Amino acid sequence: MSEVKLTASVRTTFGKGAARQLRRAAQVPAVLYGHGSDPIHLALPTHETGMALRTPNVLLSLDIEGKGSELAIPKAVQRDAVKGFLEHIDLLLVKRGEKVTVEVPVVAEGELAAGGNLLEHVLNTLSVEAEATHLPESFTVSVEGLEAGASVLAQDIVLPAGVTLVTEGDAVVLQVLAAQAEEPAAEGETEAAEGAEA
Repeated sequence: MSEVKLTASVRTTFGKGAARQLRRAAQVPAVLYGHGSDPIHLALPTHETGMALRTPNVLLSLDIEGKGSELAIPKAVQRDAVKGFLEHIDLLLVKRGEKVTVEVPVVAEGELAAGGNLLEHVLNTLSVEAEATHLPESFTVSVEGLEAGASVLAQDIVLPAGVTLVTEGDAVVLQVLAAQAEEPAAEGETEAAEGAEA
C-alpha cells in the first residue's frame, strides 16, 4: 500500500466556532493519538484528505509543520449528514512493523446460480490484524454459481500473508436468499374485492 503525504498544521484554537473557521479555510480538524503520547490537534487540507480517504485504511504520512513526518491511519471519520463534507477525523499513530486491527471492506464478485436469488451482505467488513504499512484495501469473494441457502463464512475468505482474522471465523459474511415469489390472491378474496369496487 502506498503512503499518501499530507501537510498538517497544529491547531491551537478549539470549539465549534474554531472548527467552522477551519472548514471555511478549506481545512478539516483532526486529532492524532496513540502510543501513549498526548493527542495532537491538527488541521489537514480538506481536498487532499478527502481524496486520500477514498482508499479504505489509507496510510497517511503527515508532515507536521516541517518537524518530520508521522505515520497514521484514519480511525474515525465524521461527515456532515446532509452535505457529506468532512467535519472531523481521528487518526491513529502507527509505526512501521506495528500490527493494528482494522475493518476491511468485503467485495462480492460473480453471478449467483440462475433463479433470481438475492445476495445478502450480512457483514460489509471483516476485522483483521495486519502490519500498519501493509493494510489490505478490500477482500474480494467469488459468489459464482452459489445456490439459495449457501453462505460464505469469515473463515472461508482467503487472507493475504501476514493478515490475521479478528472477526469470529464462523460469522456469516454473505448468504444467498431464495427469491420471494408473490403468492397469488385466493379466489374468494379477489371476488370480494371486485364486489366492493362495484
